[in-house]
Amino acid sequence: MKATAIAPANIAFIKYWGKKDDVLRIPLNESFSMNIDGATTTTTVEFSDVFTHDGVSFIGETIQEKEIWRITKHLDKIRHLANKKLFARVITKNSFPKGTGIASSASGFAALTVAAVQAIGLRLSEKELTILARLGSGSACRSIPNGFVIWHEGETSDTSFAESLYPSTYWNLHDIVVLVSRDAKKISTTIGMEGISTSPYWQKRMKYIPGRILRTKQAFQEKNFQKLGEVIEEDCLDMHHVMQTQSPPLYYWNEITKNIMQSVTNWREQGLPVYFTIDAGPNMHCICEGKDEAKVMTALKTVQGVQSIIQNKVARGAYCINNHLF
Repeated sequence: MKATAIAPANIAFIKYWGKKDDVLRIPLNESFSMNIDGATTTTTVEFSDVFTHDGVSFIGETIQEKEIWRITKHLDKIRHLANKKLFARVITKNSFPKGTGIASSASGFAALTVAAVQAIGLRLSEKELTILARLGSGSACRSIPNGFVIWHEGETSDTSFAESLYPSTYWNLHDIVVLVSRDAKKISTTIGMEGISTSPYWQKRMKYIPGRILRTKQAFQEKNFQKLGEVIEEDCLDMHHVMQTQSPPLYYWNEITKNIMQSVTNWREQGLPVYFTIDAGPNMHCICEGKDEAKVMTALKTVQGVQSIIQNKVARGAYCINNHLF
């Protein structure tokens, strides 16, 4: 009873920050994202009556006790669904550094969910997989469907799910991830979200989200990159404004992050169509169309302090493969 899955990280164009239900991980608002093919997690899960306990490890990275606990609790949910009490061995490999604000928990729990469900013999629909993945990590539900994905906020666990609005082949968008730090962030996304109500601006942000979702959908219908880029940056800055006005405030950016933000603005004024977005971390996502990627890469090479770059096209959702990690 062994299975292996690959899942992409995703970058949210319209983000969520805060939950209606912390246990069920039901978000305060809808979000819209793009799966990225250069930042992936591969996970092999094996269930066996020979195992006397769960074994969890990462290839090439250390794993903390709280990470093992979260993975084990997620396996418990899957065992409960399958009505089986088998222990599991789990081995995971990331193509990018985890815990740095590049959605490693999204790709991680998406891969874990798909592999574990397959290994234990469950047959779930894509909607059911997104709901299950969401219970492990909210944004993991967006890494299950194909391409460009919307996560419906919902009011209950059954109505908070993700689905593909457009396949990966619909629009040739590229996401250039600019790593300015490989250090794990000190405040996790989960803990950071707990302080949202202390910001005087969070309710104002909630009022603008439905309009931004609509503008994003319109930009996709028209394939209007300028319209999309403008709403992407607007929502990114708005979310970080809420973070920075929480108590205590969350400052995920560093000086290199801010330098790249200004550089992207300057490049755009000089005629290069590129926009930025940033999740809960210092690392930058530069969004452009495929035809402009080479020019953006050339421009990024002039920026001091960049550690490495991950070039991404739009990715398919999580899927199983036959090559296992053990």
